[in-house]
Amino acid sequence: MNSSIESMALDVSDQEMLLFQQLFREHIGLYLPFSKKALLCSRLSRRLGELSLCTLKEYHSLISLPHEEAERQRAIDLITTNETYFFREQKHFDALRDEILPQIDRRHPLKVWSAASSTGEEAYSIAMVLDDHRGQLPWSILASDISQRVLSFGRRALYPMVRGELIAPAYLSRYCLRGTGEYEGHFLVDQKIRKRVSFEQRNLLSLPADMDGQFDVVFLRNVIIYFDFPTKVDVLRSVVNKLRPGGWLIVGHSESLHGMPLELQMHAPSIYRRLP
Repeated sequence: MNSSIESMALDVSDQEMLLFQQLFREHIGLYLPFSKKALLCSRLSRRLGELSLCTLKEYHSLISLPHEEAERQRAIDLITTNETYFFREQKHFDALRDEILPQIDRRHPLKVWSAASSTGEEAYSIAMVLDDHRGQLPWSILASDISQRVLSFGRRALYPMVRGELIAPAYLSRYCLRGTGEYEGHFLVDQKIRKRVSFEQRNLLSLPADMDGQFDVVFLRNVIIYFDFPTKVDVLRSVVNKLRPGGWLIVGHSESLHGMPLELQMHAPSIYRRLP
């Protein structure tokens, strides 16, 4: 990478930051405060070098063009935070197993949505719980994200062993195939549960109406913290509409729905039910 481009990008102006704030808010609802200037630079500087562009303003002009949708998506992929791991926030999976599943008719075709699935660890963690407790009964998982890059990673289902450190030993041996040779230090999620998980791109700002009322459980964790308050409310209203009446919504432990006019009743901290 051109070192001059890298050092230039680290000196992003307030005007340039405002341009990217507006672009990401418009397309994905992401609120990018001025405190994230360094993140913007570190994520985009390499791409500027690859395109031989000299300023972030030039790159913004490029990705603002209507026909540059692919490059705009690449910028979105670069800027969104995707780091995760299996069974993150374990208490949610315990609640799914011990409190939520027992209240759903076992004959009912269970549908779960991992609404900000990133590279798939959350969706496959859910799948392990469902297979363990629902087996061959009808169930499926939709895993969605705004980033095509992370969706491709999730479909591949091959992970470094460090991502699976919190997988229970029984689940690790049952659902994960240890890599050998060039895949040493990795594991592959077993096809038995992979086939129950579908990965699709979804923008939380523009969810299709045909998803309304489809899901028994929605995991929407560690994503609304990136939205401003009005956008949080809009996104959550839309997501709640995707739940069937009485369905369950799980958000991140650090995320609060306090003061939001939503058709939800708190079951436990970070766990809610849609009103009948």
